[in-house]
Amino acid sequence: MANVSGVKSKQIVFGTDTDAISAAGTATTLVLLNSGPWVNAQTVTLTSSADNSGITFVVVGKDANGAAATSAATTGPNSETVSVAGTWTEVTSITASGSITTDISAGITSGATTGIIFAGRTRVRSMTGVAGSGAGTIFIKNGSATSGQNRLILDVDSGSTIDPYVADDGILCEDGAYFASAGTAVVGLSIQFDG
Repeated sequence: MANVSGVKSKQIVFGTDTDAISAAGTATTLVLLNSGPWVNAQTVTLTSSADNSGITFVVVGKDANGAAATSAATTGPNSETVSVAGTWTEVTSITASGSITTDISAGITSGATTGIIFAGRTRVRSMTGVAGSGAGTIFIKNGSATSGQNRLILDVDSGSTIDPYVADDGILCEDGAYFASAGTAVVGLSIQFDG
């Protein structure tokens, strides 16, 4: 591939995973595992098997539009899972207001089915991923996730590996590359693009 020094990668994630962002721990600042960047905005969740309702948590990262964001204080979970307000395309920190009583994990639920890969002129270079238990279709669009021109339409079967051949010059999206999906197949997908 010519001129690939500016290649970046983003993930697309679907489904619920209570410890996708941070495994259970008691540190006041949670240790992040998979915190984005994501193409499709995610709802961030906090889960605990004990009462942590006496402390609050603040999430810092990027909102659904990719702008810097800080959440309002979220009351900790009491033997449950709670959602942090807003949707997020990246999390850079999750901090507790005080000592955590029992392990807290941070995860995701209900990822959007559309999103921005890159808002300016770009080329999608490759993608790899895994399909879930259903079938679906992945769309790479130019200009908009909802009304943009389709540049790639990829049918995905249940449980299949997602690794389509993309020509050496990539998929040109003059007005920005956007993602959309239909069905339930995608569990995780990584997209590489010029950025």
